Amino acid sequence: MDLQKQDLQKPEPRQQGAPAVSELRASDAERDRIADILHDALAEGRLTADEHAERVEGVLRAKTVGELEVFIRDLPAAHRRDPGPVHPAAPQRPTAGAIPFDPDDNVVAVFSSAVRKGRRRAGRRIHAYAIFGSVEIDLSEALFDHQQVVVKSFAIFGSVDIRVPENVSLRGMGGGVLGSFEVATLDSEEPEAPIVYVDGWAVLGSVEARPRRGKVVADILDRVQRKVDRSLRKHLGH
Repeated sequence: MDLQKQDLQKPEPRQQGAPAVSELRASDAERDRIADILHDALAEGRLTADEHAERVEGVLRAKTVGELEVFIRDLPAAHRRDPGPVHPAAPQRPTAGAIPFDPDDNVVAVFSSAVRKGRRRAGRRIHAYAIFGSVEIDLSEALFDHQQVVVKSFAIFGSVDIRVPENVSLRGMGGGVLGSFEVATLDSEEPEAPIVYVDGWAVLGSVEARPRRGKVVADILDRVQRKVDRSLRKHLGH
């Protein structure tokens, strides 16, 4: 058997593993991405026109991902971290039928002050009336049995001050007439977190809602587990 036949009969060398990312063949989409980064760098003044043209020409000739990355290695865009996971924003209004028409709690202050705070259960609907007075509703330590809560606030020559935990979602749906209606919008990262909707009017008065920093709803995971348990019991017929 001659040497040529011996070479043909030799087994192919076994691959030692997948190639590194930098060794992979570059796609047109990856070339376009690098070209866009170079275009932005030119617009920002990081590259001269000659440098830009030279690098774009190199991008068109590049064959691997590693060769492409060389052209942006000294640009900030090459070292930016990928954005974290995107969390869906809470809906702007409550789910139809989720909130009862009648309030679970009425907080009234007429030429006086009224306060609701502490470790207590938050109803699905709370009405607050401040007429020449002040109302404080502090939900930062509340127990949320429902995911959607509406605080209907009316401030007439008075003020309604609302505080919520910093890990809930917060939405404003009201307005002001010669008054101030301010809601610091929040979006929780927890899909099961409560959503507090502040509605109503401030007439020559003020309605303000914002988070109380350092206060969180600690039982979100417990509520999720209870929901799972209820679903299991319903499925099993218990």
